[in-house]
Order: sequence, then C-alpha cells, then structure tokens
Amino acid sequence: MTPAQISHVQSSFASVAPISDQAATLFYGRLFEIAPEVKPLFKGDMREQGAKLMKTLAMVVGGLNRLETILPAVEALAIRHVAYGVEDRHYDAVGSALLWTLEQGLGDAFTPETREAWSIAYTTLADAMISASAKVSA
Repeated sequence: MTPAQISHVQSSFASVAPISDQAATLFYGRLFEIAPEVKPLFKGDMREQGAKLMKTLAMVVGGLNRLETILPAVEALAIRHVAYGVEDRHYDAVGSALLWTLEQGLGDAFTPETREAWSIAYTTLADAMISASAKVSA
C-alpha cells in the first residue's frame, strides 16, 4: 500500500470510530443479508462481537504502515476463524459487507480513492488470513 492509501484508510476509519456500535450493526446486518450461511457461525452476543470487530479493525488500521508487526496477529485470528467454521469463500462476503458499511457510514467522504484504499487493505489482509488458514486446513 502507498502512504496515501494508508492515510485514506486511517483517516476514514477515524471518522467511523465514533459510530462504531452503529457501524458494527450495519456490518453484521449486511453480512447476514448477503451471506446468510455465515449467521450460524456467530453464537455469542452480537454487541460484544461488534465491539471485537471494531477493536480488531482499529488495531489493523493503526498498523497498516507497519504491516509486518500486525501480520502475526492477523494470521492468529485466521487460525481461530478456521475453528469457528470460516471458509475461504466467506472472505469475499466480509469484504463486500465492510465496503458497504464504510460507504453507509462515510457517505460522500467515501470517495473512489478511499474505496480503492480500503479494497487494497482488505485484500492484503484477507489474503494473509486465507494463507494462514490453509496451513491449518492442510
């Protein structure tokens, strides 16, 4: 990622963070709408799950300019997700739901450049997670 793309992701996330509860609710609503097969994978309190999501996003977004420092945590997360039943194909739906949520939360501030930056960031991290999960599944 370029420094400008990292800046787009970090500044846009800073705008979403104050509405993190709403953003998490939007995200999971959208995810379950476009990929209803993942809903049974979530067994706990969804407010708590939403808080975990936003905390994880904050950690990842904050570490984008030091990707090598966050990759071990991202890979560990992927390995835990395998145990929950997450499959590679679910990552596309998560990415779609994330971009949709950001668009809803940011409105006009979700520019094409911001969308592209988030797409690159998500793809980079999802690819790392899929790679890590393949090691467990093999």
